[in-house]
Amino acid sequence: MKEALIQSILGEMQKHIDCNQMVILKSTLQACLAAFDVKEIKCCENTFKTENEKLLKTFISAKKIEGCSEKTLNYYHKTIEHFLQTIETYLTRIETEQIRNYLYSYQESHHSSKVTIDNMRRILSTFFAWLEDEDFISKSPVRRIHKVKTDSLVRETITDEQLEQLHDNCTEKRDLALVDVLASTGIRVGELVRLNRTDLDLQERQCIVFGKGNKERFVYFNARAKLHILQYLETRKDNNPALFVSLSAPHSRLSISGVERRIKQLGQKLNLEKVHPHKFRRTFATNAIDKGMPIEQVQKLLGHVRIDTTLHYAIVNQNNVKLAHKKFLC
Repeated sequence: MKEALIQSILGEMQKHIDCNQMVILKSTLQACLAAFDVKEIKCCENTFKTENEKLLKTFISAKKIEGCSEKTLNYYHKTIEHFLQTIETYLTRIETEQIRNYLYSYQESHHSSKVTIDNMRRILSTFFAWLEDEDFISKSPVRRIHKVKTDSLVRETITDEQLEQLHDNCTEKRDLALVDVLASTGIRVGELVRLNRTDLDLQERQCIVFGKGNKERFVYFNARAKLHILQYLETRKDNNPALFVSLSAPHSRLSISGVERRIKQLGQKLNLEKVHPHKFRRTFATNAIDKGMPIEQVQKLLGHVRIDTTLHYAIVNQNNVKLAHKKFLC
């Protein structure tokens, strides 16, 4: 036990002192502890839980200051909290193998996809990297856990025909405007529900949206969207500043779940599979790139920090690949 204590101290000090100093420290510790009997005392459960909760709270506060959304913060908190409840030890004592076993057990018990497990790994990596940066630990135990390889699936988009079907079956002017704004701007559903009437410049067919991290940008809508927005606003009798509100009184601002539910209902009426707001965003990116818009401009419209994220949303049209092959290789 004495030797384990010495090794633990040396491990904590290795990034602060050089090799010669490490040798001196080791011999000093051995000499000082020679006359003592060292025994391990199991830590009190409440003690490590309190310490872990304190560090988690500090981490969440740091991320909030950095501009992370409430949704992201809640995802961080929920994922890390579940992990800590399972491990039940001091954060500073957690090892790589414990994290690997946790991820494996979680996947087996919850039948989780590879994407879910990799998201959990990424969150834990962010957390432990922060602990390392703040000098709570000497080295992140997640460093040696590599990205989970996931299947590369072709994600479907909304076809022109399906979009026309959605238009033809909208019985409410609000829903027509909703579908057109999603389709022609490619904005996130969270950005859509935050839109106010004053954010729109109907003359220029543009509006200001606040994206992730409260970053402001302009997006643009087409003539059909403008027409349906005007028709919808003419039916409004309420004073709510929100662009999109509920159909029934008191006409409150639509929520993210409200938009998702409505779009899903519209799709179900037509027996269209998996129609949701994010599918409009993916379709927008795909069509823009497919029609020759430079990827940097698509990135700007979507509000992505990294261009890799934009490419992830875009799907190359297989017909164009075929035509390109005939043009350049046949």
